[in-house]
Amino acid sequence: MAWEIVVGMETHAQLRTRSKMFSGASTAFGAPPNSQAAAVDIALPGVLPVVNAAAVEMAVRFGLAVGGRVNARSVFARKNYFYPDLPKGYQISQYEIPIVAGGELRIAVPEGEKIVRLTRAHLEEDAGKSLHEDYHGMTGIDLNRAGTPLLEIVSEPDLRGAKEAVAYARVLHALVRWIGVCDGNMQEGSFRCDANVSVRKAGDTTLGTRSEIKNLNSFRFMEQAIDFEARRQIELLEDGGTVVQETRLFDPDRGETRAMRTKEDAHDYRYFPDPDLLPLVVSESEIERLRKAMPELPEVMSKRLRTEHGLSDYDARLIASSRETAEFFEQVAATADPKLAANWINGEIASRLNEGGLDLDRCPVSAEILAWMINRISDGTISNKIAKEKVFPDLWSRQNVALGKAEFERLIASNAQVSDAGALATIVDEVLAKNARQVEDYRAGKDKAFNSLVGQVMKATQGKANPAQVNRILKAKLGG
Repeated sequence: MAWEIVVGMETHAQLRTRSKMFSGASTAFGAPPNSQAAAVDIALPGVLPVVNAAAVEMAVRFGLAVGGRVNARSVFARKNYFYPDLPKGYQISQYEIPIVAGGELRIAVPEGEKIVRLTRAHLEEDAGKSLHEDYHGMTGIDLNRAGTPLLEIVSEPDLRGAKEAVAYARVLHALVRWIGVCDGNMQEGSFRCDANVSVRKAGDTTLGTRSEIKNLNSFRFMEQAIDFEARRQIELLEDGGTVVQETRLFDPDRGETRAMRTKEDAHDYRYFPDPDLLPLVVSESEIERLRKAMPELPEVMSKRLRTEHGLSDYDARLIASSRETAEFFEQVAATADPKLAANWINGEIASRLNEGGLDLDRCPVSAEILAWMINRISDGTISNKIAKEKVFPDLWSRQNVALGKAEFERLIASNAQVSDAGALATIVDEVLAKNARQVEDYRAGKDKAFNSLVGQVMKATQGKANPAQVNRILKAKLGG
């Protein structure tokens, strides 16, 4: 029996504000437990929340970035539930009228491009954190996170399977970092995803009963969790069982999800407008001001890179996948060949950063030095092969040790291509004299023999011979 996996995502992006959603307490990560919990955050009697204007601006910027409708009037509500790390007994969120409605994201799928619809994005405060590992038989409560501003981004159930869900999460992660509203640090909990997973028979239009997998904080775990949960539901249904609507957690050590609690519906939270907060009003002039201040978005930049610099769709999308990569590329491309710049950034640099677990801001080869090297490839001073095998590894090994232009040119000179026609002709003559059998094979119509002779010349010059010149000289001497 063929099954279809349906996924909808709920993502909590922590907004990059210095203070909390409704208090002036700091949002800095890593402070001692309960040292950043203000009176408003812990709900002392008589305190009143005050909306963080910076968080509102960031929510508006996100709405503009995804083409959503920014509501001029939105309402804060109380979401009532009882949990040890929720000091008020309710969470201030938005329900009936969120600050952003609709919008869309585009993701790459094997068939091309897919549009994922967004239901809404609303402002809310975070809860505290329960600490289980450090206490034997007890749980500690750290309220530093309580009140931290979040933007909860909810998608429609448009995703089909784990790979599409991860593609969506990656695009969303890149976007919130690109527009500067979230640092995207998944290890610190700044970007957390909940996946609503259900299955149905292929061809059915009715959604199956869903399970929500909470707090997925890595793309790898997200894929594993959704794959496991889909298999679990399919096996359950094929055995005649019933899927129960519930909240589940993913255990990365076992690679499986497990039940946490029965999944609540909206009415279970008894939402009602927060009486301490007036409706949130954002003027049209404020929306326009923020629209004009928006950076060039990834999709727009990707198209520009294709038209202005002739990059392939693949290279353009990779360059525009993060703000840091895009800025690094533009620094290099300002003085060097853009296509070579894209090849090096998406190739050697991306590979080495990945191997070393490094971010681009810790790249040992600066944009300026990469541009210098690319220019020496472009003008034929060094070959691309020599650059990859000798020059670039040397530059990388220096680990950001200051490298002046004079020292760089000495490094290039020691690896420069042999382009002198007379010197190359002499080397070619020596190679032909030593490889009479291959010369005969080539003249007998065996083209592979020619490649072998080119290889012998390159070997004799330690890879420094200009390949184009070697080809021309060899063909002239062989009568080809």
